[in-house]
Amino acid sequence: MDAILKVTEDMEKVYSAGGNEMFKGKVFANLFYEPSTRTRLSFDAAMKHLGASVITADGLQFSSLYKGETIEDTITVICQYSDAIVMRHPEQGSADTAAAVATVPFINAGDGPGQHPTQAILDMYTIFKERGTLDGIHITMVGDLKYGRTVHSLSFLLGLYKDVSFTLVSPPELKMPEKVTSFFDEKGIAYTEVESIEEGLDSDVIYMTRVQKERFEDEAEYERLKLKYILKADHVRDRDITVMHPLPRVGEIDTDVDALPNAAYFRQVRNGVVVRMALLAMLLGKA
Repeated sequence: MDAILKVTEDMEKVYSAGGNEMFKGKVFANLFYEPSTRTRLSFDAAMKHLGASVITADGLQFSSLYKGETIEDTITVICQYSDAIVMRHPEQGSADTAAAVATVPFINAGDGPGQHPTQAILDMYTIFKERGTLDGIHITMVGDLKYGRTVHSLSFLLGLYKDVSFTLVSPPELKMPEKVTSFFDEKGIAYTEVESIEEGLDSDVIYMTRVQKERFEDEAEYERLKLKYILKADHVRDRDITVMHPLPRVGEIDTDVDALPNAAYFRQVRNGVVVRMALLAMLLGKA
């Protein structure tokens, strides 16, 4: 993780200079079988800033997976076309299945409610830039902690550092899953589970998440929970707390927060490009 942060700082300079031709002649594949704006476009931008050509597949309904082709066969075919593959897929575990047969570097851009490692890495870089350290961070995570793959991945990475603690704010129906809390218990990481956002404001970082409609079978349950927590400017205006969100937001952060200096979520988006540039450079032996 420290090495990735260091290479990302180097990539900041490349990005600010308009990119380079590190991967001229290379072809990278972006496979997005689940809706995405930021992740897909930031990978696209990262690849092009490093001189690569990009081929894409968007949506299950427009792919051979829709016809019944296995993930293994899809990835085996695309490895013949590309020098690296990025994939988002709605099924948890799909990334493991794909990576097992990939013969070129493979990046998981989100597998359903499972993991979203590159989001977690750009979140780590954002915390590092905003707070100056990753050790001793107290982070409050708010909202859909059950299905929110971003908070799962970030918990595992942040838990590698010293004296980190968590406040987990959610309704009982959307609590952090046992796979994460058991990791906290195993590592001796302090965490508290509460239902009120006000109980999580004495921290270094507050990480808001949307309640994800696409993960609910019962729409009435989604409607009941979707705006359970709304962060307002008055919550954070006079506090030394960094506000983050993986986006998109659907009302859980008031737009009056946007103008505050501690609102970091749009800076977080920019960080995604340089982090993904760093990961591609490292995976292909250029950094």
